[in-house]
Amino acid sequence: MKKWLGFIVLLAGVFYNNGYAQAPDSVRITLPEAEKLFLQNNLSLLAEKYNVDINQAFVQQARYWDNPVLNTDQNIYDGKFFRHNKDFGQIYLQLQQTIKTAGKRNKLIQLANDNVLSSQQQFNDLLRNLRYLLRSDYNSLQQQFGTLAIYEKEKESISKLVAGMDAQLQAGNISQKDNIRIKALLYSLESDAAEIQKQITDTEKEFVTLLQVRGDTLFIPDTVSGPAQPTSVTLLQLLDSARTNRPDIQLAQTNLIAQQHNLNYQKALAVPDLTVGVEYDQRSSYTPNLWGLGFSLPLPLLNKNRGNIKAAEFSIKQAAVQVTQQQNTAAQEIIAAYNKLLVAKKLQQTIPGQFMQSYNTLMQNMINSYQQRQVSLLEFIDFFDAYKEAASKQLQQEANLRNAAEEVNLNAGTTIIHY
Repeated sequence: MKKWLGFIVLLAGVFYNNGYAQAPDSVRITLPEAEKLFLQNNLSLLAEKYNVDINQAFVQQARYWDNPVLNTDQNIYDGKFFRHNKDFGQIYLQLQQTIKTAGKRNKLIQLANDNVLSSQQQFNDLLRNLRYLLRSDYNSLQQQFGTLAIYEKEKESISKLVAGMDAQLQAGNISQKDNIRIKALLYSLESDAAEIQKQITDTEKEFVTLLQVRGDTLFIPDTVSGPAQPTSVTLLQLLDSARTNRPDIQLAQTNLIAQQHNLNYQKALAVPDLTVGVEYDQRSSYTPNLWGLGFSLPLPLLNKNRGNIKAAEFSIKQAAVQVTQQQNTAAQEIIAAYNKLLVAKKLQQTIPGQFMQSYNTLMQNMINSYQQRQVSLLEFIDFFDAYKEAASKQLQQEANLRNAAEEVNLNAGTTIIHY
């Protein structure tokens, strides 16, 4: 275990040296670069995009007319095979074409177009959710690598202190107890670093899956460090954006329109289609070589499609309820996300701008003071733990603020808050 922790710490030290240093097998990546890879490679998006193409093909199919029907009848054997002359033989030919009435063809094309729009909105909704997941993972990696860098910096300082204390112990200037306490502090840092590395591994797994990048690649966020400062926006603006841009609301509205179109189509199906045909009869009719014109029209006496029409009417009512429900859900999600953002911004504003720089300087002074025996071991350990806690929480708070902004964008349906 100790050997493994040493390897983790060594690996983290390669990744970071006072910030984000690129290792030979690692890739520094900005958020726009990650999103570009995501849009190019993500298989879930590519699979969903094919649904749009599939439904566009159905629109093309709906535009086609029904094929004409050719019927034929002729003699095969009447004492001789296939005898056809002026005295023998019979040929009958009929060519029929079905003509859809009540605008059925145009209504079917309209329904197919509704399906295209619906599949496009489903694709947009998937893209919205996966992009939010990608940005959340990116923010988490930024926070985790930043925390790991803090632990590495502290480990370096404590390692130097431990080396000096071993010499002091041999000289008899410090007690064995103090020496062990400082080494325990170092081991605690190594354990914390290993835990952060595990978190990085889990986040990287999901991040790489979203990017669909092959090979063993470690992505390191290439972002200028510093607290996020989201642009201000009002709750009313966010609610308006959600009503306009959220794909799930648009999908519910499209479903309502499609159900209205389906009702029109079901009513049209109650109107019989007309079949027109021409026929040729060589000998079996009252006169040789008869040419005739035929019409076929079902009588709507027993089936007037009333059940399907009634079902379509209920589907419209159901779709209208779903639109209202989706709008109410979106409004509550916007309000909740907006309140989270306000809390995160308020907390961020309470942190002084130079807080961690001052803390870093004080930390170095505390190490020097302890080496000079100006502070006790207990005071030094308490300050050390407080420093580690404060630095980690500041990075977590910055990640929380960025994620709160991304959650608002997710529920607004577009990137309305920039930072």
